[in-house]
Amino acid sequence: MKNNKILSIALSLIFLASCGNRKVTRIDPNTITDISGRWNDTDSRQVAEEMISDVLSHPWLSRFAETHNGKIPVVIIGEITNKTSEHISSETFIKDIERAFINSGKVRVVENADLRNKIREEQQSQQSNATPETRKAMAKELGADFIMFGSINSMIDEYKKKKTVTYKTNLELIDLESTEKVWIGDKEIKKFIKN
Repeated sequence: MKNNKILSIALSLIFLASCGNRKVTRIDPNTITDISGRWNDTDSRQVAEEMISDVLSHPWLSRFAETHNGKIPVVIIGEITNKTSEHISSETFIKDIERAFINSGKVRVVENADLRNKIREEQQSQQSNATPETRKAMAKELGADFIMFGSINSMIDEYKKKKTVTYKTNLELIDLESTEKVWIGDKEIKKFIKN
Protein backbone atom coordinates (compact mmCIF):
# COMPACT_ATOMS: atom_id res chain seq x y z
CA MET A 1 0.00 0.00 0.00
CA LYS A 2 2.81 2.36 0.96
CA ASN A 3 4.64 1.60 -2.32
CA ASN A 4 1.50 2.35 -4.35
CA LYS A 5 1.12 5.69 -2.58
CA ILE A 6 4.77 6.62 -3.26
CA LEU A 7 4.41 5.54 -6.92
CA SER A 8 1.22 7.58 -7.27
CA ILE A 9 2.87 10.69 -5.80
CA ALA A 10 5.95 10.24 -8.04
CA LEU A 11 3.81 9.88 -11.19
CA SER A 12 1.78 12.95 -10.22
CA LEU A 13 4.95 15.00 -9.77
CA ILE A 14 6.31 13.87 -13.14
CA PHE A 15 3.00 14.73 -14.80
CA LEU A 16 2.88 18.19 -13.20
CA ALA A 17 6.51 18.88 -14.11
CA SER A 18 5.92 17.96 -17.75
CA CYS A 19 2.83 20.19 -17.94
CA GLY A 20 4.70 23.21 -16.64
CA ASN A 21 7.43 23.17 -19.32
CA ARG A 22 5.28 23.80 -22.35
CA LYS A 23 5.43 27.27 -23.87
CA VAL A 24 3.60 28.47 -26.97
CA THR A 25 4.80 31.53 -28.88
CA ARG A 26 3.02 33.12 -31.81
CA ILE A 27 5.25 33.64 -34.85
CA ASP A 28 4.86 35.23 -38.26
CA PRO A 29 3.10 32.70 -40.56
CA ASN A 30 5.76 33.42 -43.21
CA THR A 31 8.56 32.30 -40.87
CA ILE A 32 10.25 29.19 -42.18
CA THR A 33 10.02 26.45 -39.57
CA ASP A 34 10.98 22.83 -39.99
CA ILE A 35 10.59 21.01 -36.69
CA SER A 36 9.77 17.46 -37.77
CA GLY A 37 11.43 17.30 -41.18
CA ARG A 38 8.09 16.36 -42.78
CA TRP A 39 6.31 18.25 -45.58
CA ASN A 40 5.00 21.53 -44.18
CA ASP A 41 3.36 24.85 -45.09
CA THR A 42 6.64 26.35 -46.32
CA ASP A 43 7.23 23.40 -48.67
CA SER A 44 3.70 23.67 -50.04
CA ARG A 45 3.95 27.41 -50.69
CA GLN A 46 7.46 27.29 -52.21
CA VAL A 47 6.71 24.34 -54.49
CA ALA A 48 3.45 25.91 -55.71
CA GLU A 49 5.06 29.30 -56.42
CA GLU A 50 8.11 27.83 -58.20
CA MET A 51 6.05 25.42 -60.30
CA ILE A 52 3.55 28.10 -61.34
CA SER A 53 6.42 30.42 -62.23
CA ASP A 54 7.80 27.61 -64.40
CA VAL A 55 4.50 26.72 -66.10
CA LEU A 56 3.87 30.39 -66.94
CA SER A 57 7.31 30.74 -68.57
CA HIS A 58 6.67 28.12 -71.28
CA PRO A 59 5.33 28.56 -74.85
CA TRP A 60 1.85 27.09 -74.28
CA LEU A 61 0.73 30.41 -72.82
CA SER A 62 1.79 32.58 -75.77
CA ARG A 63 0.55 29.97 -78.28
CA PHE A 64 -2.86 30.01 -76.62
CA ALA A 65 -3.01 33.82 -76.71
CA GLU A 66 -2.01 33.84 -80.41
CA THR A 67 -4.63 31.29 -81.46
CA HIS A 68 -7.40 32.78 -79.29
CA ASN A 69 -7.05 36.52 -80.07
CA GLY A 70 -5.25 37.37 -76.83
CA LYS A 71 -7.73 35.56 -74.58
CA ILE A 72 -6.47 34.70 -71.09
CA PRO A 73 -6.62 30.91 -70.60
CA VAL A 74 -8.88 29.40 -67.97
CA VAL A 75 -7.41 26.64 -65.78
CA ILE A 76 -8.97 24.19 -63.37
CA ILE A 77 -6.87 22.35 -60.81
CA GLY A 78 -7.85 18.70 -60.83
CA GLU A 79 -6.65 15.99 -58.50
CA ILE A 80 -3.23 16.21 -56.90
CA THR A 81 -2.55 12.89 -55.22
CA ASN A 82 -0.50 12.41 -52.08
CA LYS A 83 1.61 9.30 -52.70
CA THR A 84 3.84 9.78 -49.68
CA SER A 85 3.61 7.89 -46.40
CA GLU A 86 2.78 11.15 -44.61
CA HIS A 87 -0.45 13.05 -44.23
CA ILE A 88 -0.18 15.93 -46.69
CA SER A 89 -3.17 18.17 -47.24
CA SER A 90 -3.55 18.26 -51.01
CA GLU A 91 -6.30 20.87 -50.54
CA THR A 92 -3.80 23.30 -49.00
CA PHE A 93 -1.35 22.65 -51.84
CA ILE A 94 -4.09 23.13 -54.47
CA LYS A 95 -5.06 26.47 -52.87
CA ASP A 96 -1.38 27.53 -52.98
CA ILE A 97 -1.33 26.68 -56.72
CA GLU A 98 -4.60 28.50 -57.39
CA ARG A 99 -3.33 31.56 -55.52
CA ALA A 100 -0.06 31.62 -57.48
CA PHE A 101 -1.96 31.26 -60.80
CA ILE A 102 -4.48 34.00 -59.96
CA ASN A 103 -1.89 36.39 -58.55
CA SER A 104 0.17 36.07 -61.74
CA GLY A 105 -2.66 37.72 -63.70
CA LYS A 106 -1.81 35.47 -66.66
CA VAL A 107 -4.54 32.86 -66.19
CA ARG A 108 -8.04 32.64 -64.82
CA VAL A 109 -8.98 29.82 -62.44
CA VAL A 110 -12.35 28.11 -62.11
CA GLU A 111 -13.59 26.05 -59.18
CA ASN A 112 -13.15 22.28 -58.99
CA ALA A 113 -15.98 19.81 -59.62
CA ASP A 114 -17.01 19.28 -55.98
CA LEU A 115 -17.43 22.96 -55.23
CA ARG A 116 -19.01 23.69 -58.62
CA ASN A 117 -21.81 21.30 -57.62
CA LYS A 118 -22.37 23.30 -54.42
CA ILE A 119 -22.44 26.52 -56.44
CA ARG A 120 -24.99 24.98 -58.81
CA GLU A 121 -27.16 23.98 -55.84
CA GLU A 122 -27.10 27.61 -54.66
CA GLN A 123 -27.93 28.87 -58.17
CA GLN A 124 -30.83 26.41 -58.33
CA SER A 125 -32.07 27.58 -54.94
CA GLN A 126 -31.95 31.20 -56.10
CA GLN A 127 -34.23 30.42 -59.07
CA SER A 128 -37.17 30.00 -56.70
CA ASN A 129 -36.02 31.83 -53.57
CA ALA A 130 -34.22 35.02 -54.67
CA THR A 131 -35.76 38.15 -56.11
CA PRO A 132 -35.60 38.36 -59.93
CA GLU A 133 -33.14 41.28 -59.89
CA THR A 134 -30.64 39.43 -57.63
CA ARG A 135 -31.10 35.91 -59.05
CA LYS A 136 -27.99 34.47 -60.76
CA ALA A 137 -28.54 32.86 -64.14
CA MET A 138 -27.94 29.15 -64.66
CA ALA A 139 -25.60 27.76 -67.34
CA LYS A 140 -23.31 30.82 -67.42
CA GLU A 141 -20.19 29.09 -66.08
CA LEU A 142 -16.77 29.86 -67.44
CA GLY A 143 -15.45 26.74 -69.19
CA ALA A 144 -11.85 25.72 -68.51
CA ASP A 145 -9.34 25.52 -71.36
CA PHE A 146 -6.76 23.52 -69.37
CA ILE A 147 -6.70 21.15 -66.41
CA MET A 148 -3.78 20.47 -64.08
CA PHE A 149 -3.14 17.09 -62.45
CA GLY A 150 -0.29 15.86 -60.34
CA SER A 151 1.17 13.95 -57.44
CA ILE A 152 3.47 14.39 -54.46
CA ASN A 153 5.88 11.50 -53.88
CA SER A 154 8.58 10.89 -51.30
CA MET A 155 11.68 8.75 -51.03
CA ILE A 156 13.37 8.03 -47.71
CA ASP A 157 16.99 7.00 -47.18
CA GLU A 158 17.75 6.16 -43.56
CA TYR A 159 20.69 4.75 -41.63
CA LYS A 160 21.09 4.76 -37.87
CA LYS A 161 20.29 8.30 -36.69
CA LYS A 162 20.51 10.00 -40.10
CA LYS A 163 17.78 10.28 -42.67
CA THR A 164 17.10 12.10 -45.92
CA VAL A 165 13.60 12.62 -47.24
CA THR A 166 13.18 13.69 -50.84
CA TYR A 167 9.79 15.06 -51.89
CA LYS A 168 9.12 15.13 -55.62
CA THR A 169 6.09 16.97 -56.90
CA ASN A 170 5.01 16.26 -60.49
CA LEU A 171 2.40 18.40 -62.26
CA GLU A 172 0.98 18.27 -65.79
CA LEU A 173 -1.11 20.83 -67.67
CA ILE A 174 -3.45 19.35 -70.28
CA ASP A 175 -5.47 21.04 -73.02
CA LEU A 176 -9.09 20.00 -72.31
CA GLU A 177 -10.14 20.07 -75.96
CA SER A 178 -7.24 18.26 -77.60
CA THR A 179 -6.00 16.34 -74.49
CA GLU A 180 -2.47 17.47 -75.42
CA LYS A 181 -0.03 17.77 -72.54
CA VAL A 182 1.27 21.31 -72.93
CA TRP A 183 3.56 21.34 -69.87
CA ILE A 184 5.09 18.84 -67.48
CA GLY A 185 7.00 20.06 -64.45
CA ASP A 186 8.57 18.67 -61.34
CA LYS A 187 10.12 20.10 -58.22
CA GLU A 188 12.22 18.34 -55.59
CA ILE A 189 12.84 19.22 -51.97
CA LYS A 190 15.45 17.22 -50.06
CA LYS A 191 15.70 17.30 -46.27
CA PHE A 192 18.50 15.94 -44.11
CA ILE A 193 17.40 14.93 -40.61
CA LYS A 194 19.83 13.95 -37.86
CA ASN A 195 18.58 12.68 -34.51
